Amino acid sequence: MTASAVPSPRPGTGLEPSAPRAFPPDETAHDRRRLRQWFAGDATAGGVGRRRLLALLAATAAATALPGAGPARAAGPTIVKPLPSEWFVRHGTNAETRWEALRGTGHHTPNELFFVRNHTATPVLDAHDWRLRLWGSGLRGAPGEDRPVEFGYDDLRALPAVTRTVSVECAGNGRSHYTSQQGEAVSGTAWGLGAIGVARWRGVRLADVLRRAGLSSSAVDVQPRGLDAEYVSGGESLGRVRRPLPLAKALDDVLLAYEMNGEPLPYDHGYPVRVLVPSWVGIASVKWVGDIEVSAQPLLSPWNTAFYRLFGPAHPPEGSAPLTRQTLKSAFELASGATFPVGERQVLHGRSWSGAGAVARVDVSTDGGASWRPARLHDAGRAGTWTRWSVPWTPGAPGPAQLLARATDTAGRRQPDVAVPNTQGYLFDAVVRHPVTVVRRGRNTPPGGATP
Repeated sequence: MTASAVPSPRPGTGLEPSAPRAFPPDETAHDRRRLRQWFAGDATAGGVGRRRLLALLAATAAATALPGAGPARAAGPTIVKPLPSEWFVRHGTNAETRWEALRGTGHHTPNELFFVRNHTATPVLDAHDWRLRLWGSGLRGAPGEDRPVEFGYDDLRALPAVTRTVSVECAGNGRSHYTSQQGEAVSGTAWGLGAIGVARWRGVRLADVLRRAGLSSSAVDVQPRGLDAEYVSGGESLGRVRRPLPLAKALDDVLLAYEMNGEPLPYDHGYPVRVLVPSWVGIASVKWVGDIEVSAQPLLSPWNTAFYRLFGPAHPPEGSAPLTRQTLKSAFELASGATFPVGERQVLHGRSWSGAGAVARVDVSTDGGASWRPARLHDAGRAGTWTRWSVPWTPGAPGPAQLLARATDTAGRRQPDVAVPNTQGYLFDAVVRHPVTVVRRGRNTPPGGATP
C-alpha cells in the first residue's frame, strides 16, 4: 500500500493533526514496563535472541568494554566528505569537529564542519530509489496483519514542512575527559567536546507520517532503522542501527528531516532522510532511515539495552533506563594548548548547551577555577540548541593557565566539578579544564590573538 492510498484519520479518533499532545515522554517508567514485558515474553528485540541480549547486558555491566566489539568494515572510505586536519580529528569511522574551526561560523554549524558519527560506513543512496516503509502491529488493519505503508521521497516533501534549529550530539561527547580529568577508564570513541553540531533542519513531523500510515490506539513503541551496514559485535551481527522511541516522544517533536542548512542532507548526515529527535542523545536521531516499526508490543534493541544505558558502581546492576536527554556542557572556540601574549587584551569565545532547557548563565574562570565572572550571552536562550558567549581577558603573567566555562540552564542545573562515571563514558557534564599558555611577546606571536 502506498502513502497516497492511506486515508486521513477520522475526526474523533484522537489521531487527527489537531489532537492535543499525549502525556509527556517518560522513558524511565516506559522502560520498566518494556523490560517486564520482555522478560515475560511479551516484547520483541528485533531478531536479537534473548540469550545474546542478556550476554551483552552482562558484559557491559561487568566491564569497561565489550569483548570483541567492533564495527563491520566496508570497502572504501567510511566517510564521504573531505576531512581536513585543521577542521577534524579522526576517530576511526568517526570525525570530531575542532572547536577552533567553529570560531566565527555563526550559530549554525556549516555542513562541511559538522561532526560525523558512523557505526560502519556512510552509504551513498539515491533519493529516487529510496522508500520509507512503516509496518508493524501498531498500525490499523486486520488482527495480526502486517500492513506496510510506503512513502517515497517526493511523498514526504509534499507533506506540510517544518523547520527547526536544533543540535545533534553524540551521547559520548566529552568521553575522553573521564580519563584525562578524572582518571576513569571508559570504553568507546575518545571524543573531546566536538561531537556536537547545530543545524537548521527541514522536514516533516513524524507524527504526521504516523497518522497518515494509520496509527493504532494500541501502539506503544516506534522504532526507526537505518540503511547503513549491519553492526558486528563479538563476531555476531546485531543488525542495522535501530532504537525504539516511546510513542509519546515520537508524537511530540520528532522530525523526518530531508534538508540541512537549506541544502539536501549530505550523505554523511543521513541523505536522503534521517530522524531528528531534539534534545535527546544522538543515537535516537537515526540516519539514512529506511523503515519504521510501529508496535503494539514494547520493542528492545542492543541500542537501548547493552548500549546507551549507564552501567557502573553508581548505577543499578541492570543499568539505568535508556539514555534520553542530553547533559549540560560548555566549550571554548579555541585549540587545546593555544598561546596568548602576556598583557594583551583578548576576547574569549565559546558555546554552552543543555538537553533540559535553555542556557540561562555562563561563568568563566581564567585562573583555574579560583575566581569566576559572568560571560556575555550572544543568543537568546532556546531549548535544543546552544548559546554563544564571550568574555574579555588580559593575561597577567607568562606560564601555563587553565580556562574554565560553567553553564547553568533554565531547569536549574549547573555543570559540576566532577561527572558521575559510567563504564561506557556517556553524558560527561563536568566543567572542562582548557589548557593554554601565556607567553612573552616574540617574533612568532601574532598581535592581538592566540596561536594554535
